[in-house]
Amino acid sequence: MNVRRHLIPRTALAAAAALGLATLSACASDDAAATNNKGKLDVVASFYPMQYLAEQIGGKHVEVTTLTEPGQEPHDLEISAKQRAQLEESDAALYLKGLQPNVDEAISQSGIKTKIDATTLTSLEEHGTEVGGHAEEHADEGAEGEDGHEGHDHGHDHGGKDPHIWLDPVRFGEVAEGVGKAFAKADPKHRATYEKNTEALVKKLKGLDTEFRNGLKDTKSKVFITTHAAFGYLAERYGLTEEAISGLDPEGEPSANRVRELQKMAKADGVTTVFYETLVSDKTARTLADDTELKTDVLDPIEGITEKSRGDDYVQVMRSNLKSLRTALGAE
Repeated sequence: MNVRRHLIPRTALAAAAALGLATLSACASDDAAATNNKGKLDVVASFYPMQYLAEQIGGKHVEVTTLTEPGQEPHDLEISAKQRAQLEESDAALYLKGLQPNVDEAISQSGIKTKIDATTLTSLEEHGTEVGGHAEEHADEGAEGEDGHEGHDHGHDHGGKDPHIWLDPVRFGEVAEGVGKAFAKADPKHRATYEKNTEALVKKLKGLDTEFRNGLKDTKSKVFITTHAAFGYLAERYGLTEEAISGLDPEGEPSANRVRELQKMAKADGVTTVFYETLVSDKTARTLADDTELKTDVLDPIEGITEKSRGDDYVQVMRSNLKSLRTALGAE
């Protein structure tokens, strides 16, 4: 997947310098479009799901750059000086507060005109390792951590809220609507196009929701095991239970108690598969699968698209996830 880079000509940089820092920190208005020298809205997206929204909604009227390279694990992204300068030169930043602390800090400190935080465009909930009603069973799991999982946080501050909203097509559609409105406000000249593209994307996401709802309605099991707790919203939406080896942090290490518990739970709930993902090590998932004689498969949290991804974009990978879930859960 090619990530487009927007290069500012020297003449444009000189003009920006002449205007002064006040111009960089000015608020976007409905009266004048904030666009680059090509007449496009210059958008910096924090990672792939935000990039996907920006490209789908903005179409030919936006120039989108992502801070997170394909194949790069987004949670621990470090922002370079070059990227900070890029933020200052852009018209809008689209990000998901709580997922990438360093991105949150860089955007808050920048003078970028339009800051779009996806978490303000839908509702967030608390999800952790125990999703779907199993929290009480895990309340007294030893002293490795507050919930029995060693290294659960690893410096990630999600504020108690699960940031993985894009894995729920309904919530992602709500975010899309908000992004469309923000683009129209920042660049009113192309409002009609943004509104049309937003409507088309929301319709596509509603169709995806229907596919998941129908595809997961009748399954032999409702429990699935994942590497980290990225699929809480998806599980909640479609009546499933996610049991994660680690917590919200994909690099977290589970406690011995947690591993034993998952082994017992897998047998009791008829679990057939341990899911791993493409951007982090599959070692823990495969070890658990081997110990419990289970299969392994990919359930992609779609934090980035690479050559390993089972699809070229968000919708294709989500459909691949649906297929994997149906197989693992014994869909009829």
